[in-house]
Amino acid sequence: MKLVRNLKLTLGGIAVAGLAACGGGGGVETGTLNLALTDAPACGYDEVNVTIEKVRVHQSSTASDADGGWSEIVLSPALRVDLLKLQNGELAELGEVTLPTGRYNQMRLVLADNQGASPLANSVVLSSDKRVVALTTPSGQQSGVKAKQFNIDIGANQLAKFVIDFDACKSVVIAGNSGQYLLKPQLTVIPRLISGVAGFVHADFANGNTSLSLQQGGVVVKATTPYSSGVNFGKFMLQPVAPGNYTLVMTAPGRSTAVVTNVVVAADLVTPVNTATTALNPPPSLSGTGTVTGSAPVDTLVRVLQPLTAGTTIEVAGRFVDGSTGSYSYPLPVGAPEIAPYVALPSALAFAPDTTAAGKYTLNASLAGTNKLPVPITLTSGTTVTTNFTFP
Repeated sequence: MKLVRNLKLTLGGIAVAGLAACGGGGGVETGTLNLALTDAPACGYDEVNVTIEKVRVHQSSTASDADGGWSEIVLSPALRVDLLKLQNGELAELGEVTLPTGRYNQMRLVLADNQGASPLANSVVLSSDKRVVALTTPSGQQSGVKAKQFNIDIGANQLAKFVIDFDACKSVVIAGNSGQYLLKPQLTVIPRLISGVAGFVHADFANGNTSLSLQQGGVVVKATTPYSSGVNFGKFMLQPVAPGNYTLVMTAPGRSTAVVTNVVVAADLVTPVNTATTALNPPPSLSGTGTVTGSAPVDTLVRVLQPLTAGTTIEVAGRFVDGSTGSYSYPLPVGAPEIAPYVALPSALAFAPDTTAAGKYTLNASLAGTNKLPVPITLTSGTTVTTNFTFP
């Protein structure tokens, strides 16, 4: 059974701009680009709302906002969406635009301004006290937010369907004690595929604090949280992802990390890893937790990786440092991660502790394309390890 549900958001009409640039006549070959929006989990928020006015694409990766040659999907009225509803395979449709054939190397997402907007165009709702706080978007309204590694080929008379993955957790940055929350969107554009992975977590973990991700080489490809209410309570869906082999990683506060290795994803299929009766249920971290803290320049991304004995590396945490102070802090389990090799149903996953990997991590820091050498650390229960990063 295909475990996918699309969130169809009414756009109230989609205006396609830039048709002169697209070669609407004169024998120019064209294709169509179709876009939708999805999200990864957020950290500590009940809602992450953004309002999208348009999506712009260009064949040149260096084209400026004022250059000619842009084509646009204009959303009228602008689309306000809570990104946290776009998980477990749910998508928000953004529309489509006809383009001349060729390769497109730049995409920008243009956001609305908060000024005069009610409700706020871009905001977060804090999980801690339910306050609604404005998201500051310094450049999102004017030139648009640029997607990283955008390369799409448009073929003659073909429909190219892609999804914009808006990583809310890494995109919302706290600015010290100022009370401000900064939106620094991290956008990835991926093909709109059917293939993915589905499964269940124990009811204790269907609480908004659990993260599940598919990874390759310690890089998160797709992440989500399980459904916390309704008929799908405890279910999760990681979709879309390209066919291939992945590592499934589950993290939850105070619990050992659960890892399923060599999860096989086939074309046009959703791979089930378990059933509701064999839901993922990692034990408490037997040795408690430790904390890794430190500081780095503003806009530094600090990731916590864990090398496993079998040779696989996983990411267990990662986000940008504080937007004002540059500080970061991660509580981490010091108990052994629980590892199971993937087996197809009806066989059940068999987890075993990787005792050699217990409490051992590496810190990776990157800023503006520069990566620092990984820093190995060992955590014990109740301890704090401080690691500061400087660039270059």
